[in-house]
Amino acid sequence: MPRKAAWCDLSDCFACTIRDSALFSGLREADLAVVHGAIEEIPLRPGHWLYRGGQSADSVFTVRGGLVKLVQYLPNGDHRIVRIARSSDVLGLEATLRQPYQHDAIVVQAGLACRIPIEVLDELNARNPALHQELMRRWQSALSEAEAWLTELSTGSARHRVIRLVLRLSDEQGRGSAPLFSRKDMGAMLGVTTESASRAVAELKRAGLLGEDARGFWCDREALAQRVTD
Repeated sequence: MPRKAAWCDLSDCFACTIRDSALFSGLREADLAVVHGAIEEIPLRPGHWLYRGGQSADSVFTVRGGLVKLVQYLPNGDHRIVRIARSSDVLGLEATLRQPYQHDAIVVQAGLACRIPIEVLDELNARNPALHQELMRRWQSALSEAEAWLTELSTGSARHRVIRLVLRLSDEQGRGSAPLFSRKDMGAMLGVTTESASRAVAELKRAGLLGEDARGFWCDREALAQRVTD
């Protein structure tokens, strides 16, 4: 990936709308003043890659808006979506260990991300050791999220897996809303066939537990949660 692609702009870390929850939330303004000019703001365009698995990792990415799926390919040619990254999530932390990226990071929903070259993180670590602790916290959070996907979304019937997926991705305000994914992507997240994912969604819609429109899924979280143990 080039150091500065034509479609990248310098990011204004001081004016970032998610600064309080972003990777650099605890940094002093003096630290940001040194490095923010090297951080690139990248528009997230559905279907585009942030990076590919096996590629030399030279940057980490923070998601400011939109959705990015992390895809792992299996030896038999199948693939699994192992995580969905959302606003304030950090991707590509393997770069801090100078290891290749482990997954394909593919944009699902339009938004923005910031590309942070690894040498910038090295400089910030030297200036502010608290950043290292924050990086480790973010890494642990990513591991916990990946483990939750494996344990919650890879066991039980296709119907229960779909319910858990919608509950995990939906908000908690009133009638929960969750982003809309293709049935193929849902199957890749849940470890079931596209047909099984489609049938499970159709069953939940017929039961009045799940709705769907062009903006995404919507549900009554409480009613849907009660069906996980059915």
